[in-house]
Amino acid sequence: MSGPLFARVALVGIGLIGSSLARGVKAEGLSSEIAIFDASPDARAAARELGLGKVEDSLAAAVTGADLVIIATPIGAYADLGPELARHLKPGAILSDVGSVKQAVVRDLGPHVPEGVHFIPGHPIAGTEHSGPRAGFAELFKGRWCILTPVPGSDTAAVERLQTFWQRIGSMVEVMEPRHHDQVLAITSHLPHLIAYTIVDTATNLEESTQSEVIKFSASGFRDFTRIAASDPTMWRDIFLNNREAVLEILGRFTEDLTALQRAIRWGEGDKLFDVFTRTREVRRGIIDAKQA
Repeated sequence: MSGPLFARVALVGIGLIGSSLARGVKAEGLSSEIAIFDASPDARAAARELGLGKVEDSLAAAVTGADLVIIATPIGAYADLGPELARHLKPGAILSDVGSVKQAVVRDLGPHVPEGVHFIPGHPIAGTEHSGPRAGFAELFKGRWCILTPVPGSDTAAVERLQTFWQRIGSMVEVMEPRHHDQVLAITSHLPHLIAYTIVDTATNLEESTQSEVIKFSASGFRDFTRIAASDPTMWRDIFLNNREAVLEILGRFTEDLTALQRAIRWGEGDKLFDVFTRTREVRRGIIDAKQA
């Protein structure tokens, strides 16, 4: 299939994901018009300079008349956006988002969605440690998964249309229940970020002389943690606060496993360490085989 899927796409929030979407929509010819709004005047100015679309100075101007509206702001802003959005969404429009927590999206946006608007939350599992409109690029979503979490009673045709949108932008698409999504992402994304933030923060609390050596002699493992820990602080604060139950559950299981490894090291139980390290290698091979490395 080729040609525009939507006459007008509105992007609310023009950071890394929003600006990558604007570039992807334009590159693939998915819409005749891209409308953009961001609460930050600096972000709007950058979007204008980059030519990402028609940048509006109000949410109402961007959303009015749009066939597809995608929210790409931090999750903490959704509750305030909901009532304002509701006044301007046209009947038949699709309302989606890119947030990393889906139950919170249903909670904060769902009650405000007008009759006749198709509410289909989404989450492209793609990103970098960079943020802002200038960090985006059209290829960000290519070969990556996008999870859609339609609410009960969603229109099948609207879900399929949004699925086609993400596929044409380069993603593989999976449909999932919101609660299950949050549990899966707690282990695959949220816990790794929490660990990375903790390790890097521990390094900052070392003696000054050791700190400088940690930076100077950083091995690949620590460098990978610093890359993850450089992710947008506002976004990740909101993720942890809005997926706290799933994160705390997974964190509890991780803490138990970490304690078991600590005990194995203390008592010189090399066989136990070897067994764990052997099992984890298989996970890495699976990720490589799935072309998600």
